[in-house]
Amino acid sequence: MKSYRVLRTAFKAIRRNIMRSILTTLGIMIGISAVITMMEIGKGSSSAIQRTISSMGANTLMILPGTASSGGVTFGSGSVMTLTPQDAEAILKEPTVRAAAPVVRARTQVIYRDRNWVPMYIYGTTYDFLEVRDWTDLSDGVVFTEEDVRTGNTVCLVGQTLVRELFRGESPLGKTLRVNNVTFKVIGVLSKKGGNMMGMDQDDILVAPWTAIKFRVSRSTMGSINQSSSSAQDSDVSNGLYPGSRTSLYPVPAENQTTSRPNPVRFTNVDQILVSARSAENVSASISQITELLRQRHRIQAGEPDDFVIRDMTEMTNALTSTSRLMTNLLLGVALISLVVGGVGIMNIMLVSVTERTREIGVRMSVGARGRDILRQFLAEAVVLCLAGGAIGIMIGRGGSYLVRLLLNWPTEISIPAIIAAVVVSVGVGIVFGYYPAWKASRLDPIDALRYE
Repeated sequence: MKSYRVLRTAFKAIRRNIMRSILTTLGIMIGISAVITMMEIGKGSSSAIQRTISSMGANTLMILPGTASSGGVTFGSGSVMTLTPQDAEAILKEPTVRAAAPVVRARTQVIYRDRNWVPMYIYGTTYDFLEVRDWTDLSDGVVFTEEDVRTGNTVCLVGQTLVRELFRGESPLGKTLRVNNVTFKVIGVLSKKGGNMMGMDQDDILVAPWTAIKFRVSRSTMGSINQSSSSAQDSDVSNGLYPGSRTSLYPVPAENQTTSRPNPVRFTNVDQILVSARSAENVSASISQITELLRQRHRIQAGEPDDFVIRDMTEMTNALTSTSRLMTNLLLGVALISLVVGGVGIMNIMLVSVTERTREIGVRMSVGARGRDILRQFLAEAVVLCLAGGAIGIMIGRGGSYLVRLLLNWPTEISIPAIIAAVVVSVGVGIVFGYYPAWKASRLDPIDALRYE
């Protein structure tokens, strides 16, 4: 028999009892629709988790200064300040790096009129900081420019927590804040980010040009001085531990002179550099490239330890990714159970069909049909039933995922591989579960089949 004649005969047999055919394919419909719906929900959830990971800094690298030691005593991370803004500019030229921003930290009180607040983060940085943190979409206002960074303009962006605590319903745009008695103008409001993985409020932040924070707020003009240790040194002097340090060979400028006209320095350090790789897959390559670059720039000889530390978010990324993958596989496993149940149903119905059509099989064999022709006919019927159920199941699954997104507001995303897999699985189920009934029909004896009542 030709293939088209086999298919035509299969379609005739299916139309002969249309209700039974529909009930036969019901199991496959449910199984395929469950697979499509679960896979699209799983893929949408995985994409949402990936976006969350990205917003928390999955592909973010933090470069910190190294550790100084003397006489066997280690002074801790950041005790030697070797990172510069020029390092960030050089890192930005690496092919696997998307953005790089120098960061200067401060911790002080922010005052607006009669209200005050101590933000968790006061960062002096560049525009690339917002690129690294995926924070470029402001809630209101504009971002400071490179010109503001070069000239040390006292402009800033504020987070939602500062807006709530200091302005209490007022628009902060154009208002002036005092940060360590330095006036800053608010030119933008950051969008809401919420808490991070450690529960820290990411919206409790003030961002300004790093030159303004370093030279005006921190009032640091000597690159070799660690900002975190400057307050301790001042305390030691005031307590008289080192009385000789009070003597100065040169006139000390007034406070307002230092604030308004910070002395230029040849070496300016920063507290850290934040780097964003182009993707999470590029993190390892970025670490290698940055390490080689900084060793060259800092003139570190072979065999000498690095004067910097690079930290990434690999552990957090792997944990969340494995969780997402586990959830998707769990949903797929549940859906595959429905497919197996549907396949068993098709086998059962095909066995019943062979029994009912035993006399028909005998007539076909008596007029010249061979065993393989009977096998192909019943196998074609099973495959057509499964393909029909699979097609309807794909439509039901797509509609189900749309309803889930519409009614429950869950993230879903179309999965082309799942649709292709559904078609392949439909054919596979038809072949696997339809083969035994077809083989049984092909093995019938024509004489016994003709005598069957």
